[in-house]
Amino acid sequence: MILYMLKRVSHCKSQRKMGFPRLILILDTPDVRRASSVSASGFSFVPACSSTDAHSLELMQAFVSCAKHLFVISGAGLSTESGIPDYRSEGVGLYARTDRRPMQHAEFVRSARSRQRYWARNFVGWPHFSSLQPNCAHRALQWWEETGKLHWLVTQNVDSLHSKAGNKRLTELHGSSHRVICLGCGALTLRTELQTLFIRLNPGWTAQTGIVAPDGDVLLEDEQVLNFRVPSCDDCGGILKPDVTFFGDSVTKARVQFVHDRLAESDAVLVAGSSLQVYSGYRFLLAASDKKIPVAILNIGPTRADHLAQLKVTGRCGEVLPRIQPL
Repeated sequence: MILYMLKRVSHCKSQRKMGFPRLILILDTPDVRRASSVSASGFSFVPACSSTDAHSLELMQAFVSCAKHLFVISGAGLSTESGIPDYRSEGVGLYARTDRRPMQHAEFVRSARSRQRYWARNFVGWPHFSSLQPNCAHRALQWWEETGKLHWLVTQNVDSLHSKAGNKRLTELHGSSHRVICLGCGALTLRTELQTLFIRLNPGWTAQTGIVAPDGDVLLEDEQVLNFRVPSCDDCGGILKPDVTFFGDSVTKARVQFVHDRLAESDAVLVAGSSLQVYSGYRFLLAASDKKIPVAILNIGPTRADHLAQLKVTGRCGEVLPRIQPL
């Protein structure tokens, strides 16, 4: 049972004019719906950030309360508290910790050796990556959907943590690492099935674990992967690839149009844990601006769309989102 007292100091005005109601909240909610502690392993990938102040929380609550059909875009900053690193965070992102760069689509398709290296690294990292669970920010967004506040959720993450949390009104913009696609015939299989096949093809193959990467693999030296065997598609002999959008590739037109349609049905946009440096997500903020749909951003550090936002709150998603009531 959720117990709360809400005092409205002013009536809800148009968000486009930043006329948010001032809300004073006294909350007593279950632990799953309030900011909870994060394990040390989770915090190791979260940039340094001070606690979000009460006034910012009030403004975010007001923004969400005024929305009837809320459109949310989530990014890597929402999953760092589950123990998944991102690429760009200052001091803790992959780019800050190593000179390694993510797999490029053209390289994966062109080079059998690059595919061997990718899949060997992914094979080693998969047991840990696939075991990671949603954090309180994921569960908060699932709660918002359950109560009818969340109209649609678009995630740029490929970790499937929103699906694990129970979200149904969801588009995985860049796909999911939990699926594998054949580039020849388009057949889809579960990543867990491929892991079983890898084990069967590579009995006794081991490699020392390296640095964890955002897309589920670990860093290994080239000589460690030379004898790793990679299967082809059972149906057509084609190349097997994780069902994700690699750098240098593009999201399908049909998926982009589907998301634009969901955006057109919405009356407010919330960005949660994304710097929006990648255009595939940023385009929807441009579209929201064109449609005069108000935008709020929750992120640690600046984003590409700060100039488009009516509200910008600096903070951890796991601290802020569970405190916002989907009123």
